[in-house]
Amino acid sequence: MQTTTLNSPKGHHESATDSRNAAVVAWAALAGRIGLALIFLWSGYGKIMHVQETVGYMNAYHVPLASVLIWPAAIVELAGAAMLVSGWKARGAALVLAAYSILSALIFHNFWAVPADQALDQTIHFMKNIAIVGGLLQVFAFGAGRYAYK
Repeated sequence: MQTTTLNSPKGHHESATDSRNAAVVAWAALAGRIGLALIFLWSGYGKIMHVQETVGYMNAYHVPLASVLIWPAAIVELAGAAMLVSGWKARGAALVLAAYSILSALIFHNFWAVPADQALDQTIHFMKNIAIVGGLLQVFAFGAGRYAYK
């Protein structure tokens, strides 16, 4: 049995199965955005709650002006995460967070330049960041989905 979708262009027909699949895809997109946002919410919150410790960590990696850069970093993480969760301008937020994640991986998880006993741990964290970039690029490529603030 086919039905006409009222809001589709040119009377596109979709089956009941297609409609159920579309609902699953819409919920999966929302769950995916929330999952991606959680790490940035957690990290941004941590920066604000533990400023001195975070600045010390950044200084250990020779980040210049760490006591200044902590604030834009926290804002990027928190604002980007909120935009992902809500779906508002999610493509732009995803692209900014992807660039931020690559930069963070290169600075803080440089597995190629650490002692051998730390290489595996840093490699895992580096690859985690790259996987997050992959998810963010999916949001950039395909948008926020049906359940998003427009």
